[in-house]
Amino acid sequence: MADAKRHWLRTDDQDSTKASFPELFFDLVFVFALIQLSETLAADFTFGIAAEALLFILALWWVWIHTTWVTNLLNAEIIPVRLMLFAMMFLGIVLAIALPRAFTDLGLAFALAYSAMQLGRSLFTLYAFHGTDRESFRTFLRITLWIAVSCVLWVAGGLVDPALRIYLWMAALAIEYAGPLMRYRLPGLGAAPQETLDIKGEHLAERCALFVIIALGETILTTGKIASAHLEREMTPVVLVSAFLSTVLMWWIYFHEGQEQAADKAEDSEAPQRTAQHLYVYGHLPIVAGIILTAVGEDFALSHPDEHGSLGHALALLGGPMLFLGGTAWMKRIASHSLPPSHVAGVVALAGGLLLTPLLPNFGIQMLAIVVLLLVAAWEYVALKRGRSLA
Repeated sequence: MADAKRHWLRTDDQDSTKASFPELFFDLVFVFALIQLSETLAADFTFGIAAEALLFILALWWVWIHTTWVTNLLNAEIIPVRLMLFAMMFLGIVLAIALPRAFTDLGLAFALAYSAMQLGRSLFTLYAFHGTDRESFRTFLRITLWIAVSCVLWVAGGLVDPALRIYLWMAALAIEYAGPLMRYRLPGLGAAPQETLDIKGEHLAERCALFVIIALGETILTTGKIASAHLEREMTPVVLVSAFLSTVLMWWIYFHEGQEQAADKAEDSEAPQRTAQHLYVYGHLPIVAGIILTAVGEDFALSHPDEHGSLGHALALLGGPMLFLGGTAWMKRIASHSLPPSHVAGVVALAGGLLLTPLLPNFGIQMLAIVVLLLVAAWEYVALKRGRSLA
């Protein structure tokens, strides 16, 4: 049985570093999930909804990145792994459908779908490593037990009053996010040894870059849908162009040099597992969250371009790019050991822009965010070009 399962593991040949078609197929579910999330936030973005938004972003990212981590270790081209991904896709659809009403009448459905995805995938991987890789098996045994504890809180949250639900679900996410930092330490088993998993850095880098494209693509889809519903307004064409420019600038800031540097760092690191955790498991969370919030902000700019003084709208319009720039700065800091001053200045400028919220309409706040992103992209481009000329 052990020899029969060895082909379940991803090999070290060149093709193994590329994203497979089953993985790309799996990602389609998250296009739907991100659209559901953006529309839910845009419908009523208050401070209370912002807390729920944080929970949803954390949950969606965690289930995706850990599935990607598993497909980094297993061969997604074989039938058992494909079937696991298809099951995850169906559960992901249920999760996305329940998401807009997770804090009303579909809380249990959301919790059960999320728990089934997390625990089911982990049990599958545990079985895949049984008899083939003892250290990886013991690591996933720890992971499975940690997830089982968090799943109890997820399901309990789905059963209690919605007012208490967010506290149980935040506690569940705190356990899951603390797991890698604690190396899934357990009584009797201790902590997982460092660098026990055979991580393929190039594959993980490509997968996370593709998820960033999915998030940016969701921004374009949402923007186009909202614009088509407000074609009668004079400001719509201008706001649409501005929203598209914002998406292009975020693409440029992430992919021009930074993503390639991060991929090289992940592939060449002497501690690939720890580096991958810093760069991708935790490091990409603010990047993705920032893109999602930016999409919500662009919705506000299109649907309420002349509205003044909404701090909630400003938090999306400026807070989204702030998170994005902070995340890309962290990624580039790890990859190159240098914190880009352009990104730091951009975060400071966007934070200062919050003070102008009472004075500017939503469209004006959006333009401020775009100007900052444009200056950051231009500053970094010039700095990199000068660096090459001096090399």
